[in-house]
Amino acid sequence: MDNSGIYVGLDIGTTSIKVIVAERVKGQMNVIGVGSERSNGLSRGVIVDIDKAATAIQSAVRQAEEKASIEIKKVIAGVPANLVKVERCRGMIAVGDESKEINNDDVQKVAAAALVQSLPPEREILDVIPDEFVVDDFADIADPRGMVGVRLEMHGTLFTGPKTIIHNTRKAIEKAGLQIEQIVIAPLALSSLVLNDGEQDFGSIIIDMGGGQTTAAVVHDHQLKYTYVDQEGGQYITKDISVVLNTSMENAEKLKRDYGNADSQQANDEVEFPVDVVGQSTPTQISEQYLAEIIEARLEQIFGKVESHLSAIHALDLPGGIVLTGGVAALPGVTDLATQVFGVNVRVFTPSQMGLRHPSFDEALAVIKYQAALSDVTKLVKSALTGDTRSSVALDIADPLMDSASSTPAPQPQQQPAKPTKKQPAKKQDPNQQSASERIRGFFNHFFD
Repeated sequence: MDNSGIYVGLDIGTTSIKVIVAERVKGQMNVIGVGSERSNGLSRGVIVDIDKAATAIQSAVRQAEEKASIEIKKVIAGVPANLVKVERCRGMIAVGDESKEINNDDVQKVAAAALVQSLPPEREILDVIPDEFVVDDFADIADPRGMVGVRLEMHGTLFTGPKTIIHNTRKAIEKAGLQIEQIVIAPLALSSLVLNDGEQDFGSIIIDMGGGQTTAAVVHDHQLKYTYVDQEGGQYITKDISVVLNTSMENAEKLKRDYGNADSQQANDEVEFPVDVVGQSTPTQISEQYLAEIIEARLEQIFGKVESHLSAIHALDLPGGIVLTGGVAALPGVTDLATQVFGVNVRVFTPSQMGLRHPSFDEALAVIKYQAALSDVTKLVKSALTGDTRSSVALDIADPLMDSASSTPAPQPQQQPAKPTKKQPAKKQDPNQQSASERIRGFFNHFFD
C-alpha cells in the first residue's frame, strides 16, 4: 500500500504547541514545514481555556504554513493519556452480500457492532483498533475483505476517555479554523515512532516527560496495554528552581535549559553562573552542581512514583526497557538518573530529521507516522466512529491546497520544592522472590489475556 500524501501533525502540549507538515512519497516521509508556539490556556496537558488555546494553535499553524508553502485545513491531533481506559471489544454480523463475499460495508458494520458499549455518561470512545477478524470460526485474519463467509466477527481494542478533555480539544482545533482528520492517543502514536518492531512485540515502556505531566505507557504485542499519568512535569522543575533560588520563572526556565543537569554527580561544582535574585541589585553566583541537585530531587520524585506503579504490575520485567521522550528528556544526565531509579536499560529517543532533533518534537512527528502507516482495513474500522466512509485519509499531493490536512479541572496541588536526596543504587533481585519469568507471566495474565 502506497499511502502517498501530505500529513499534518498537531501536538497540543502544556508548554508548547507544535505543528509538523510532512510529505510521504513511496514510503519516504519528508518534513516540509514546522511551527512551534508557546502554549496558552492549558494546564497539565488539558485545555482549560478554549479561546486562548485556539489562538496559540493558529499561530503555530501559520508558521508551518509559511515554511511548507501550503494552506493547512486538516490536522491529525494527539491527545494525552489522562484517564484513558483500555478495553476489549467484540462485534459480530451476518454477511449482507448475496455472494457472501465480505466487502467494505461489512467491515464497517462489524466495527459499528463492536462499538456498541455501555459507557458512563462522562466518558467517550476515543479510538478503536482491530486485533483480528473471524470469518466462520476461522480466526487470526488481518483483512477479511474478498473472503467468502456467512458470519463476520471483529475482536478489537477500545480506548475511552473523559468527554471534557476530548470536547475541549476538538473545540479548540475547530475554533482555530481547522478540521480534525484523526484524533490519536499520544502513547499509541509514540510507540510507532520510538520503538522498533522487537520492542513493540516483546514489551517496552515509554515515558513521555512533558512540561505539565509525565506519562508512562506499556506496549506489548504491538498494542498499548497500560498507561499511568503523573501530574508533574518540567514546569515543576522550573518552579523548584524559581523558589529555591528566589528568581523569576523566566530566569528559572533559562537556567534549566542552559545549565541544567539531571544527575548531580555529573555536574561540576567549580562551574558557576550568575542568577538574578528578586530584591537584590546584583546577581548571585550559583554552581552547576547546586542547580543539578534541585533538578535531580524533583526528577527522582517523579521517577519514584512512576516506578512504583510500573513495579506493581511487573512492567519493569519486560525486556524492551524504557524509552524517554518529551522536552524534559533532553536534560543531560536524565538517562543515567532514570537507569538508577528504574534499574533497567533506558534510552532517549531524538528524531533524526533536520530541524527536529529534540525530544519535544516526538509526539507531533509520531501522530504523522502513525496515521501514515494505518492499513486500509484499520481506517475502515476507525471510520465507524465518525461515519466517514472513505477508505483512505491521505491527501493528494497534486493538490496545491490541503483540503484534508465543561468540567473544572481538579485543583493543582501546592508545589513545594522536592528535597534533594541521595541516589540509591539499582535494586537487586532477591533470590527468594519470584523469578523474572514468573513475574512477566503474571503481568501478561493480568493485562494481556
